[in-house]
Amino acid sequence: MKKYIDWLKKNKITEVECMIPDNSGIPRGKILPTEKFLNTISNNGLRLPLGLFKMSISRSVSYSIDDNILNPTDGDFILKPDFSTLRIVPWYNEPTAQVICDAIDSKGKEISVCSRGILKKILKLYKSKGLKPIVAPEIEFYLVKKNNDPDSPLESPAGLSGRVEKGNQSYGIDAVNDFDHIIEDVYEFCEKQFLEVETINHEEGPAQMEINFKHGNPLDLADQVFLFKRTLRQAALKHNLFATFMAKPMENAPGNSMHIHQSILNKKDKSLFANDNLKPSKYFYYYLGGLQKYTKSFMPLFAPNINSFKRLMGYFEEGTPFNLNWGFENRTCGFRIPSYSNPKQVRVENRLCGSDVNPYLALSATLLAGLLGIENKLEPTTETKKNAYNVHLSLPENLNSSLDLFSRSNEIKEIFGETFVDLFCEIKALEVNEYNKIITAWEREYLLINV
Repeated sequence: MKKYIDWLKKNKITEVECMIPDNSGIPRGKILPTEKFLNTISNNGLRLPLGLFKMSISRSVSYSIDDNILNPTDGDFILKPDFSTLRIVPWYNEPTAQVICDAIDSKGKEISVCSRGILKKILKLYKSKGLKPIVAPEIEFYLVKKNNDPDSPLESPAGLSGRVEKGNQSYGIDAVNDFDHIIEDVYEFCEKQFLEVETINHEEGPAQMEINFKHGNPLDLADQVFLFKRTLRQAALKHNLFATFMAKPMENAPGNSMHIHQSILNKKDKSLFANDNLKPSKYFYYYLGGLQKYTKSFMPLFAPNINSFKRLMGYFEEGTPFNLNWGFENRTCGFRIPSYSNPKQVRVENRLCGSDVNPYLALSATLLAGLLGIENKLEPTTETKKNAYNVHLSLPENLNSSLDLFSRSNEIKEIFGETFVDLFCEIKALEVNEYNKIITAWEREYLLINV
């Protein structure tokens, strides 16, 4: 503790932002003067209402949710800072720190519905079996003009050239450099926060890019993605733009994905997925079998919003792999096996997730699916060697269908906790109901004077 106090003093920190992800991955919490922060946490006095975990993406607290699912008196939980996540907030003029917190009760037990706590639970399962998962997320996003009217479609911004992108600029060097003034700020902000972003490349959409993170511990990577989303938004705002991680932000442009590369090491810090001759092991295939079996039930965590399925259902047009196939170097599959030259590089890339996921829940789901495959010795289908974009293996096609599968999985309830599953499903059902009340531009366009 002393070293963190010294760090706060050394950096002349005047305020501390205490953050916790809600179930949509939105940062929520409290901001305190540094002295107040230190005094409060030493007395377990940093508290928030449990109702935070009942909030939907529309930011309305769902009082319609069954009170029996979570504390009926809407009591408090305690914010417990994880000081290993203490970082500078680089975009403020006033020296400010941020720290990610865990949610605990008065007895020090973690609150069962906190997404960060769920990922920690999955990692404990791996540790109990002498296994160490390694992940590397790749997250896509768009830069767009500021949009203050939700009825208006998003517009692509002009870059340094003064022109708005037209045509496919995939992997275009100059297309990325056109937004170099923003990207430089992003790299600077990331460096100051120790967010280990490695590469950036342009994707298919106008002003759409992808950031790749260095592989490592899943909890650390989830924290980094959580912080990166906020960081990118702030960098874009500095230049009077918005950054969006919506799964499908524009009608006629590709969606945003978050690909998750994942591998497993054993007790000897060697690959569980391959031996020294680079031949995939039986555990590699079991892991794939688990992903194939349980992904259907985990879709609400890979595609958590109504908008998520607009990305997935565009698979014919834009190459989104909406299937459970797997293949070596096959990007048309939901699960791709990238090329490798040593055993530790043998990994599975889950290509189904959207960028709109809560990173803690998406990582929890994909890691648990693979682990269940190993435990149950599940064999995958045969490798897909052809184009699989036109293959559809009964994945749920909307949020309601996916929630139904998620809510009926006893294995998920046993590990994630029945309270979390019930609460998550009720929140998402509420969001679907709210969405269904909206009269859209499509309805006004085609129904207003025609029916």
